Amino acid sequence: MLDGGPTGGQVLRRAIGGRRRHIAGASLLGMTHQACEAMVPVVIGVIIDEAVATGSSGALLARLGLLAALFLVLSTCYRTAARITDAAGEHAAHRIRLDLGAKVLDPRGGADTGRLPGALTAVATGDAERVGAVAAALSYGVSAFAGLAVSAVVLLRISVPLGLLILLGVPPLLWIGHRISRPLERRSEVEQERAAHASGVAADLVAGLRVLKGIGAEQAAVSRYRRTSQDSLAAALRAARSRAWHDGAILALTGIFIAVIGLVGAHLAMRGAISIGDLVAAVGLAQFLLGPFQLLTYVSGEFAQGRASAERIAEVLASPAAVPAGTAALPGPVTGALRLRGVTYGALRGTDLDIDAGTLLGVVVRDPAAASDLLLCLGRELDPAEGTVELDGVPLASLAPADVRGAILVAHHDADLFESSLLDNVLAGRDGGPVDVGPALTASAADDVAQALPQGVDTMLTERGRSLSGGQRQRVALARALAADPPVLVVHDPTTAVDTVTESRIAARLSELRRGRTTILVTTSPALLAVTDRVVVIDEGVVTMDSRHPDLVATDEAYRSVVLA
Repeated sequence: MLDGGPTGGQVLRRAIGGRRRHIAGASLLGMTHQACEAMVPVVIGVIIDEAVATGSSGALLARLGLLAALFLVLSTCYRTAARITDAAGEHAAHRIRLDLGAKVLDPRGGADTGRLPGALTAVATGDAERVGAVAAALSYGVSAFAGLAVSAVVLLRISVPLGLLILLGVPPLLWIGHRISRPLERRSEVEQERAAHASGVAADLVAGLRVLKGIGAEQAAVSRYRRTSQDSLAAALRAARSRAWHDGAILALTGIFIAVIGLVGAHLAMRGAISIGDLVAAVGLAQFLLGPFQLLTYVSGEFAQGRASAERIAEVLASPAAVPAGTAALPGPVTGALRLRGVTYGALRGTDLDIDAGTLLGVVVRDPAAASDLLLCLGRELDPAEGTVELDGVPLASLAPADVRGAILVAHHDADLFESSLLDNVLAGRDGGPVDVGPALTASAADDVAQALPQGVDTMLTERGRSLSGGQRQRVALARALAADPPVLVVHDPTTAVDTVTESRIAARLSELRRGRTTILVTTSPALLAVTDRVVVIDEGVVTMDSRHPDLVATDEAYRSVVLA
């Protein structure tokens, strides 16, 4: 499902096809339920003609027993079918969420391009649930058609005109219902889109709440969310009004149709073409028909909303990959030698850089955008528009993204922590197997964080690590990167929220722990730059200086203004 990308129709068909055995079983039970429901007024009519009119107690008891058996069967079938259909809908929605999760976690990326995290969450919850509801509703639609078919057959036996009235009247009603559902489908798609956008904005505001408070931007954030929320509310109200008009119009049409059946039956009884029992059966069947038509109305609405949601799901699944899959392989153990030649992307303008294996390199970037673009290229989250990045002589663009990230770990400045224990967060960067996290905790000064917590490394952290201070979160995130022990580690501003004493301690320990392995520190911290083997300065997208930190501090005023300010 991740390659080529499905259409909205394919998403619906796969959701239904994946649960076809359950849907088929539920449909058979639902058809039995509807058939028994349709036979109830028929049996009542027979009781009137063969028992009440003749005064036969035996016939009355026999027919009442048959009526009781009908109710037992129809109630059992309905309960069982309802459980199966609900389970089918939940399983279908769960399968879609797994597909969406696989797409979002695909190493090639692309699913999050132009989408807020909250919007993706809304697609994986609300839209997946609506598509799953289609799988559940399908069996109801099949059983409703069975009810209509049984009613038509019975009415044909009672009176050919009554039977033909159903057979000829139902198709136009269904066609009109399909046409009426079109506005609901369009408005449901807009509703889900606006709701997803509102969820994304809310998630972003909550994630940056501390920053917003720090700069006094709470009111601006509230105003932004209020506008987004009002747009979402307006779209939801339009969709709700469309659903109300849809359901009301369908019920009005079916009510008129049922009334016509009753009037025709009464006219036939007055002419003596059918018996009183037949008239009771015909009127009862006309009233029964309201149930199948209501089911078809419900199914039509679910399909209209499900189609809109399926299109949104298909858009995510069909998102083009940010980088193509590579086919080359790294030769032997990775030594960690990096080479950038003419790398152009975003703020980078033909960057050339050679990094020997085992080097501890400092990178000072005047433009934050250039730093971000450099990290994206090194982690192969994006390929350069021009130029190449090579690892041990192999272009990253020719390697699979998963292989690149197994060799080069890029620890972004804004790395998140998980709602788990401190130890689990540190081990999150490991593929498996036993590991001693002590050196990583010590080098990052996260051992001090663990000692300050009630249960040490087993202390549970809250969502995004909000139970820790900014400096503590940075140290735990750095410990996670160090514990992964990759051949090449790229770290971006890992100590901006740490005090100077702790920062100096981290610098010395990090240098010792990563000795002999390639490490790139993208930072302006003098403490970290002081322990590097060399420092390069990237200005206006190109490398302008390449020397040791003490030499640059002594000879270059511009460097001092950036690093020592």
